[in-house]
Amino acid sequence: MEPIPQTADATAFLAADEVIDHEHPLVRATAARLRAEAPDPYAYAEAAYTFVRDTIPHAADSGDPRVTWRASDVLELRTGICHAKAHALTALLRAEGIPAGLCYQRLTDDDGTDPVVHGLVAIKPPGHDRWARQDPRGNKPGVDARFSLREERLAWVPRPALGERDYPGLYAAPPAVVLTALRQAADRAHLWRLLPTDLPEREER
Repeated sequence: MEPIPQTADATAFLAADEVIDHEHPLVRATAARLRAEAPDPYAYAEAAYTFVRDTIPHAADSGDPRVTWRASDVLELRTGICHAKAHALTALLRAEGIPAGLCYQRLTDDDGTDPVVHGLVAIKPPGHDRWARQDPRGNKPGVDARFSLREERLAWVPRPALGERDYPGLYAAPPAVVLTALRQAADRAHLWRLLPTDLPEREER
């Protein structure tokens, strides 16, 4: 699906802020290094995606208890859950002038329990007229997400019968309920208790 921007201000999807801090020297240096080997926007977008997916371990997969949320911290500490890795990819894309935003899914266990809000990135490189969702959370057995601007290759396809869904909104900055959980968590175990199980209706308007 193509997500719906939650603001009409197109420049918001290129902006830097406290979370998507693409003016930070480490973000800029990382982007420059990737761009040196991927000169056109499409190649750079794929290189940035692959870098975040493959070289920054998902904290749950690696067992890392640290919680990151600021893009530059994710790059420095090389750890983060899906939301943090989405922030890092968004920053790297915006650093090179590629519009990018945050979008979300609601996922559950196979029996429909333990719902969680899962973070994705949507990008719109020059020459493309639609937003394309990407999942940089990191692959593992049973998960094979890939970069694609056409057919989606996400880690998971929602199962409506289990209460899973794609949220339609595309955000320039993370929703408050997600960011607050990330910022307040003392460690990853604490974070799992704070993360929302659904996005508030008002966040989708």
